[in-house]
Amino acid sequence: MIEDAAFEVIEREGLSGFSMRKLAAALGCEAMSIYHHFPSQAHLYEALVDRLIAPLKMPDPDLPWRERMRLAVLDYRRIGREHPAFAIYFLSYRMNSPTCLAYINGIVGLFNDGGFDEEMAARLFRAVGYYLGGAVLDETAGYAKGPSAVTTVSGEQLARDFPNIAAAGRYFGTAEFDKTFDLGLEMLLDEMERIRDGAKAK
Repeated sequence: MIEDAAFEVIEREGLSGFSMRKLAAALGCEAMSIYHHFPSQAHLYEALVDRLIAPLKMPDPDLPWRERMRLAVLDYRRIGREHPAFAIYFLSYRMNSPTCLAYINGIVGLFNDGGFDEEMAARLFRAVGYYLGGAVLDETAGYAKGPSAVTTVSGEQLARDFPNIAAAGRYFGTAEFDKTFDLGLEMLLDEMERIRDGAKAK
């Protein structure tokens, strides 16, 4: 119940606007009551991360490896996008709780199943993480939020002075996120298979 309410308050107030006092108000109790369950805000946030990660299952091992990897990546992206305000914390949290370690262990194992040696499995895990983290951050706090500059330009000036951006702009909107993400993911998967097949040929 506390975790459910915390997610609601975070998404309503934003991560910077969240406090245990506001959470207590949402629950109709005193903040000290929450501290009996979570000694600090850090403990609560860790529980929220675990709450998101725990339900994630490794894809069916009977599926082709490429499909298993695609499903695992899309699963992680989904939970980040479902909690946009919390995603900033989620993406920067060092996932070393037992729940998160079990998940990472499974993902690294997925790379092992793909035929990659220990070093390449570790490097690819990190590379995919870079792509996922950047994509989810952009989709929840970047272009999804619109302009962030204090000094903006009009549509007329954009077309006149920055024609490449004006032409590309239609593909930056939220309706285009999936197509762009899928393009990048397919490129990653293609390259991973190229690396694997090249290693086998040596």
